[in-house]
Amino acid sequence: MRFYQRIKQKVVGAYLGWQGKTYDFSNWVGRKFWGIDNSNLATNETIFSVITRLSNTLASLPLKMYQDYDVKHNQASDVLINNPNPNMHRSDFINKMEVSRNETGNGYAIIMRDIRFQPEALIPIDPSYVTPFINSDDESLWYEITGVGGTYYFHNMNMLHVKHITGASRWKGINPIEVLKNTLKYDRAVQEFSLSEMEKKDSFKIKYDANLDEEKQKRVTESFRDFYRENGGILFEEPGVEINRLERKYFASDTLKSEQITKTRVANVFNVPVSFLNESEGQSYSSNEQMMIQFVQMTLTPTTTQYEQEFNRKLLSEEDRKKGYYFKFNIMGLLRGDTAARTAFYQTMLRTGGMKPDEVRRFEDLPPVGGNADKLWVSGDLYPIDMDPKDRKTTSKGGENNEQK
Repeated sequence: MRFYQRIKQKVVGAYLGWQGKTYDFSNWVGRKFWGIDNSNLATNETIFSVITRLSNTLASLPLKMYQDYDVKHNQASDVLINNPNPNMHRSDFINKMEVSRNETGNGYAIIMRDIRFQPEALIPIDPSYVTPFINSDDESLWYEITGVGGTYYFHNMNMLHVKHITGASRWKGINPIEVLKNTLKYDRAVQEFSLSEMEKKDSFKIKYDANLDEEKQKRVTESFRDFYRENGGILFEEPGVEINRLERKYFASDTLKSEQITKTRVANVFNVPVSFLNESEGQSYSSNEQMMIQFVQMTLTPTTTQYEQEFNRKLLSEEDRKKGYYFKFNIMGLLRGDTAARTAFYQTMLRTGGMKPDEVRRFEDLPPVGGNADKLWVSGDLYPIDMDPKDRKTTSKGGENNEQK
């Protein structure tokens, strides 16, 4: 308990040390507080591409707080969805967390709370300054943050932490780029070799006949040197002189094959379809819809679930959770398919009582209209699902509508 009070005092001291509502962190963690080492992102196109697509996709997903499927609002949802901190909106915040998670294996954000212990700001932290550890007093998880202004400690309930996979004895996520170290090293070596080969000038071999005098050899050499220096022109091959171009052993197909291998390995590590990296060789999808289904099921669903559980556990109070409040990303929009597929799906769901017309409108980002549109219907052709079958009308063989009796 004393340990907790001591840490709490440090946290309060750090919070009060900031410059009011502007949250000037420069004296606390140094000039690199908002940044991370982007060396891999800045120098490898494949890594930059996959992390950009993952972070942009997650940041663009609608995020809301619900209670029994109804949208709700409170201070925690306002902070997360509208104003995580004075310098970011929600898309920026999620994007930064996801970039950090994919580049370093971990994304961290401090949860700052008001006097009622409600969230009032979410501050992303450079993972290189953060070290998770277990407090031996009570076996609880804490985070140590080392900065220019000192060392600070945060209980796990005051730190959002999203990560890649971890082992049984690890609290930090495994860095996916470290897993790809040899692949990236090989890819860079191939690129450097290819560039060096392409930058080389053509080489030639000059062969003189044995009876060619030294003066004429010198004149031919000077003539060829001028031709080579001027990068072209007309070169006359004199009798007794043979000029041959030396063949270069560089093939563009070698570089292409290397790029395909790199893209496949990067896609495997980041768990995305290889077509996301503009690579179609070996692709077995019969439609873009099938590819998106795999991406949503294998990549986005585990990722969004991790974010949602962090938000639910650490941003919502125990009372909120007991009331049924929860945060949820809407990923259904990514599974809509084309117009024909969506129409067929909605028609089937409407006619079998699986969805309400207003629910279809919400999926299509249209406002609900209420009334009968907020009821379930079954084909018959169509009646409210709770209507007594005796009150339904049917069509006789003669084409007249009669009531069933």
